[in-house]
Amino acid sequence: MLPWRSWGFWRAGLARPGALGLLAGRRGASGASGPLAGAGELRGEPDRYGGVSVRLGPQERWDAAAFQRRLQAAIQQWRSEGRVAVWLHIPILQSRFIAPAASLGFCFHHAESDSSTLTLWLGEGPSRLPGYATHQVGVAGAVFDESTRKILVVQDRNKLKNMWKFPGGLSEPGEDIGDTAVREVFEETGIKSEFKSLLSIRQQHTNPGAFGKSDMYIICRLKPRSFTINFCQHECLRCEWMELIDLARTENTTPITSRVARLLLYGYREGFDKIDLSMEELPAVYTGLFYKLYHKELPENYKVMTGID
Repeated sequence: MLPWRSWGFWRAGLARPGALGLLAGRRGASGASGPLAGAGELRGEPDRYGGVSVRLGPQERWDAAAFQRRLQAAIQQWRSEGRVAVWLHIPILQSRFIAPAASLGFCFHHAESDSSTLTLWLGEGPSRLPGYATHQVGVAGAVFDESTRKILVVQDRNKLKNMWKFPGGLSEPGEDIGDTAVREVFEETGIKSEFKSLLSIRQQHTNPGAFGKSDMYIICRLKPRSFTINFCQHECLRCEWMELIDLARTENTTPITSRVARLLLYGYREGFDKIDLSMEELPAVYTGLFYKLYHKELPENYKVMTGID
């Protein structure tokens, strides 16, 4: 059985623009490590999990009927070769090929700004292909100045009820959580800061603000590197440095902001080691790649296992 995570890695690591090409209309070698030729010169690129990726170029001049015949013949060949799935990438300007593909059993997997991706399961039993990403990740920065015991807060301009909250926004693809927090804080308030730790994670499903999908909202503790506010007039109605104890006590805030303010107050009084999830970058199993791991600080002797029986 193909593991979900393997297919997920295949999608995330390989199926990106330029990574897999359809060599339609060209002749060349085929085999386990090269393009898989389908009848009618429709070819795809094999992947390590038994599937094949077909990426149409903007120059294809087939009509819908001709494309359907070529795709059907290619599917038959890929079945005979034991391929278990087809990923079909269609540019937006070639959308006339979507209906012929759907008539052969292809389903939408996801769409991007300039293309759509369809899939066809060729293996035995129900499809084991992973669904596309169904979460959005929002990040906020709790910028706390320990010397003044003040915290940076904003009120959104476009909210029906203006409540104090931490500045933040959606994380960009490929952007680390801490970098998102620092960027969003600067864009909204003009305050420069640096990442210190992760404080909390909220998980919420069927969120209207996330197109009905699941939403992750992460709050980071940041240390200020500047103090003069120059907030974005388009996004924020108000922005100020507020006493942390006042934010923890006020009713004019969101429940999550109130809870994190109290968490910060506890950390300030008892030690941030009691609340911080620190970050460490570690090498991934994939050569040349790294990942960020967030957890409570681990004593050095446990990191190296020195003097531990």
